[in-house]
Amino acid sequence: MTIEKVLAVLEKLAPPAYQEEYDNAKLLTGNRAAICTGVLCCLDITDEVLEEAIQHNCNLIVAHHPILFGGIKSITGASYVEKILIKAIKSDIALYAIHTNLDNVIQGVNNHIAGKLNLINCKILVPQKNTLAKLITYVPKEAASAVLDALFKSGAGHIGEYSEASFSMPGTGTFKGSDKTNPHIGVKGVREVVAEEKIEVLIPVHLQNSILKALFEAHPYEEVAYDLVPLLNTNQWVGSGLIGYLADPLEEVAFLRKLKKEFNLSIIKHTTLLGKPIEKIALCGGSGSFLIPAAKNAGADIFITADIKYHAFFDAASEMIIADIGHWESEQYVPEQLFAVLTSNFPNFAVLKSTVNTNPVHYFLG
Repeated sequence: MTIEKVLAVLEKLAPPAYQEEYDNAKLLTGNRAAICTGVLCCLDITDEVLEEAIQHNCNLIVAHHPILFGGIKSITGASYVEKILIKAIKSDIALYAIHTNLDNVIQGVNNHIAGKLNLINCKILVPQKNTLAKLITYVPKEAASAVLDALFKSGAGHIGEYSEASFSMPGTGTFKGSDKTNPHIGVKGVREVVAEEKIEVLIPVHLQNSILKALFEAHPYEEVAYDLVPLLNTNQWVGSGLIGYLADPLEEVAFLRKLKKEFNLSIIKHTTLLGKPIEKIALCGGSGSFLIPAAKNAGADIFITADIKYHAFFDAASEMIIADIGHWESEQYVPEQLFAVLTSNFPNFAVLKSTVNTNPVHYFLG
């Protein structure tokens, strides 16, 4: 088992291309080709978490939050980040962050939160743009099936829960090769007329290179004719936040009690209750104040997130409730989610959930 094999599973779930521009979700220390002795899943990388990994012989830590965000010009141990990096490297422990890319996929962090609240009919609150393209190519009829198979295998043709989606149209192609060609059909220097299929498939932009490689390898022609068309369509399966419904609406206080229980909360900061049932719920794990306008526009009864500043609470404008449950609290189940994904793929491999509570915020209730 190599570190690369573990990361391949995680990056299929949450491709790094879907992270926000400011983020640093990737392998931060270590070698992908190294043998993996065990994986420790956590929310934050702290000294206690590193010690836990060492004690359990785990040389890969998968964290939600990157320990390294911005540029660093020296590693002297002057800050806690530098101390963690030094200790990880000395202990030969690879550090991997799966952050906003896991936030931004529909089966990611927000979906896990929605699951805790038993929400149904969930969808992305603000879908991402510029993540899709259309690939169009022209194939001789007898090779069309093999080319489609190769495209589908490389990741083309996915539309939501549907795979192997394509459109084909019969047509006629012509070409004439120069003296330097070795045409698959016909002879050089003579114009050929060929019955072809025009094939169209949707592709995720981040897989463009591997999909084109598969096309070129499967296509019988020396020179492959194809078009790549960027799409203005938003990607309904990738983006910020989530919105869903309770199967049975709850009175506001009853819902807040449910929220408090499911997330084991000491306190919930919220705006004025509006005296109407809670049914449509928007949510965003971590810092989600930027999604308040979108949650309102979507008609949410309540928006659940964290790190709301004082003046942002006014943005509810008596149209919905804003509930701040705390950053760590909203994302506390990410290690559980990562553990479930990895153990389902590697049932006989050492994958552990960290037992360290890394929440730096405490509440005095006495």
